[in-house]
Amino acid sequence: MTATNRQSRLFTTLAATVLLGAGLAGCSTGGSSSGAETGDEATAVKIGFINGANNEWGTCLENGVEAAATAGGVELLVANSDTDAAKETANIEDMITRGVDAIVLNTVSVDAMTGGIQKANAADIPVYLVAVVPEDLSGVLGATVVDLPGVGALAAGWIAEDAGDQAVDVAVVAGAPGAASDYVVAGFTGALPESATVVAEQPGMFNRAKAQEVAENIIQAQPDVDYVFVLNEDMAFGVRTALDAAGATEVKIVTMNGTEPGLAAVEDGQFSATVSDSAADLGARSIENALALLDGSSSEKVFQMPTTLITADNLDEATAFCG
Repeated sequence: MTATNRQSRLFTTLAATVLLGAGLAGCSTGGSSSGAETGDEATAVKIGFINGANNEWGTCLENGVEAAATAGGVELLVANSDTDAAKETANIEDMITRGVDAIVLNTVSVDAMTGGIQKANAADIPVYLVAVVPEDLSGVLGATVVDLPGVGALAAGWIAEDAGDQAVDVAVVAGAPGAASDYVVAGFTGALPESATVVAEQPGMFNRAKAQEVAENIIQAQPDVDYVFVLNEDMAFGVRTALDAAGATEVKIVTMNGTEPGLAAVEDGQFSATVSDSAADLGARSIENALALLDGSSSEKVFQMPTTLITADNLDEATAFCG
């Protein structure tokens, strides 16, 4: 089937769903759900959503995807790659085998993403990306993105303002190497002032226990560290535990997400700042934008989500993280 014929069929399906008032589709974790049907004619568009992470961010992202799929009458198939590039490739192959009309992909690895896009293109299945986008957009349907380097730059900007002209040592507890984490860290380190020195950078793998262990190692090797940038709030709680246990209570943590526990930690001083975004909104917008591109009601391929630096002074400006 050519791309033109596939999209033509999708346009007809979506129009039928709207005109005939199809019912709402269910959702499944790692399985399939029955699409909406009216009589024996209209079948919902079938979208395969591949989540990259099995953590709070991934759960909230999936909540948004499922809500938008239900509202749009979409038959949704869900898989999770658990930050494993090989599993992501297998998930893409599985979605192709199951005959989805499009894949919405939250990648764990740029290399895996590239290979996955090639496999989907060969099967004439459009791919819509979540959070990360390649420079060459010719092989993808579109993307809903967070300005990941910009998120890192916001965190670095807060440190620059807080430190002033003082020379400071900074540590980074990154996420899983290979995709979003790399972009955030690059934006962060690139935006730090010359007076700030990155003395340590280790992956916490988006896992609180692992991040705590990493922080224990960092504070032992770098006892004079002044700031730690942590790539999500769940890990940041592990880092805070390690720092406090080592008596490094004065070390300031800057992190990202804007979850309810994270914002509470900013309010009570456990964290100094966080970059707020909404994983649920990101998921919902991704499904909505993918559908708009599939049915031809939009030609805008890349949509950017807003982010906000949050401190104790502007907590009310944070966006609801999980919807």
